[in-house]
Amino acid sequence: MPDFHEPSRLAALGRDWIAAWNARDLERVLAMYADDTEMTSDRIPPLGFGASGTVRGKASLRAYWSAALAKLPELHFELIDLYVSPDSVVVFYRNERGNKICEYLRLDDQGKIRQGSANHLVG
Repeated sequence: MPDFHEPSRLAALGRDWIAAWNARDLERVLAMYADDTEMTSDRIPPLGFGASGTVRGKASLRAYWSAALAKLPELHFELIDLYVSPDSVVVFYRNERGNKICEYLRLDDQGKIRQGSANHLVG
């Protein structure tokens, strides 16, 4: 069984995550996520997907990201750095508006993203 938590695999997942978003390929992005995934972001409540800022499950995540992509026709991420731990990768990137964001992605034993958190710079 492959070791999904190997640093090189985690870094590759982070690069693939950026590439999938830049291709605007939502199904490719979602394929990286576990069915029971959770995603937290301060951008979730304004789009009407829950006051807590967390969506649960791949179907809810698909709905949230579909709505977000519809509002962001120029979406593009520029990778700045990747940080790994034994079970996660942090993707540090700049979006199309020049904002720097850290995306924390924790993997399950199958190498799928079980938990994600978008962390935006306070400024």
